[in-house]
Amino acid sequence: MFNWCLIVLKKYADFNGRARRSEYWFFLVSFIISIVLSMLELQMGVPYIANAYSLVVFIPSIAVGVRRMHGVGKSGWFLLIPIYNLILAFTDGNVGPNGYGPDPKRPEMLDEIDQIGANQVQ
Repeated sequence: MFNWCLIVLKKYADFNGRARRSEYWFFLVSFIISIVLSMLELQMGVPYIANAYSLVVFIPSIAVGVRRMHGVGKSGWFLLIPIYNLILAFTDGNVGPNGYGPDPKRPEMLDEIDQIGANQVQ
């Protein structure tokens, strides 16, 4: 169920390749956890819990965002455009490989495209 979270954490600082939409949920869940921890800080009077958590997930959140932009065929810099990046993040990615790597949703297509290319060379 939470395979997407493990994938994101395994690719902690990997800004190359593509990410599926399910991996991008890591960003949303991390944001919600930060808000909940901030509220707990206010209620319990224990400072810096939310800040520590946000610091830990900062790099993986940026990395998965950049890989998600790559998934839709855009540069990672599109992550800096406020509303448009959310639209792109929830858009279905390019089918098949693009300039940023193979399709993580359909890895079998890479083999098919390689076979087509090999047939054209012959």
